[in-house]
Amino acid sequence: MVWEEAQLINGFDPDFHRRDLADAIEAGAYPEWDLGVQVFPDTPEQMFEGIDLLDPTKIVPEELAPVQIIGTMALNANPSNFFAETEQVAFHPGHLVPGIDVTDDPLLQGRLFSYLDTQITRLGGPNFAQIPINRTHAPVNDMLRDGFHQHAVHTGVAPYRPNSLDGGCPFTASLEDGAFIDFPHELPVAKKERAAARSFDDHFSQVRLFYVSLSEVEKQHVAGAYTFELGKCYEQAIKERGLQELANIDRDLCATVAAGLGLPAPEPTVPLGDPTPSPALSQVGSTWPVDGRVVGIVADDATDVGELQAAVRALDAAGVVPLVIAPHGGTLGAGAVPVSRTFLTARSIEFDAVLFVASPADARVSVLVDELFRHQKALGAWGAGTGALGNTAAPGVATASDPQTLVSQVLELLGSHRVWERDTV
Repeated sequence: MVWEEAQLINGFDPDFHRRDLADAIEAGAYPEWDLGVQVFPDTPEQMFEGIDLLDPTKIVPEELAPVQIIGTMALNANPSNFFAETEQVAFHPGHLVPGIDVTDDPLLQGRLFSYLDTQITRLGGPNFAQIPINRTHAPVNDMLRDGFHQHAVHTGVAPYRPNSLDGGCPFTASLEDGAFIDFPHELPVAKKERAAARSFDDHFSQVRLFYVSLSEVEKQHVAGAYTFELGKCYEQAIKERGLQELANIDRDLCATVAAGLGLPAPEPTVPLGDPTPSPALSQVGSTWPVDGRVVGIVADDATDVGELQAAVRALDAAGVVPLVIAPHGGTLGAGAVPVSRTFLTARSIEFDAVLFVASPADARVSVLVDELFRHQKALGAWGAGTGALGNTAAPGVATASDPQTLVSQVLELLGSHRVWERDTV
């Protein structure tokens, strides 16, 4: 979302993201995430290309260590009982399949303790793994017989291992059986102290790498966000400290924010460096599937129902969710087309694009069009709808003589997510 959308949505529809996810799953447009890994040589100093791998505030640019995709996660069902299937899930970074072990990352090491401790407290004892959502598909006998909320009725009499009363059962698999063993890691003689490595003192090089890797429109959004947040701060000293931090990231960024605050831009206090941009850090410039995108269609009682239905069918066939926006609720065309949103309830934040088949003389429609333009959304119109758009020559505005042609044009615009070039017009 762009900055204004994020602000609007908190008041207009705070449940938007949760419902958007649930609606997409329900519609069959399953959200997917690729799981990838970056692999590094296992060296004693645990460094790679001058980057401390144990510093959780640092990343390794994908250009230095390409991400290898090893799987894809798809959310293909909504919970039938939110509490039982979501609130009682017990995540823990120590739940690892055999063959994967943990690193010396201090942040991870702390969470290995804190997550387990949290689940024991949050879910009422050590037997949270027996709650249905946390239960394994295969039966497990771990000999954890007692404790609060014990649901299982264990057989045998021995709650420990090794034992002779139960014939040594359960017994662990041997190395010959393919059992996983921890790798014995030999540690050099050293002093143990509560201190971070000196590499942790580098606070700006990667922040600068991130900023210089962004597209121009992303840089504008970053500067706007800083200007907004610091602009709501009343203490002059804090604004000046914030600007000094920005000066140590990028001169242009600092100058832009300083101008918005009406303050002078300070000089950097650290060498800025000249990092090689990492294109993988930018979110602009790629194309994505349109499945699950939401497209509004503005119509009224004078709209040709046949053309409106043709647009709805064309969007639906592309995996897009069409929502009809009208002056009133109910239906249009003697009950032929259901209305999903009215002029009162429709705002830009809910739609990835909006098509106009009508040009109602309603101030709320003008507000919707203005928001769509500011938020870099694609717009389209055919027939009488072109009158609602105003500047049809602006980037990302499509017009056609029939709904099928218009839908094809708008779907192509949706692949880029936003009409980012409109931001500089």
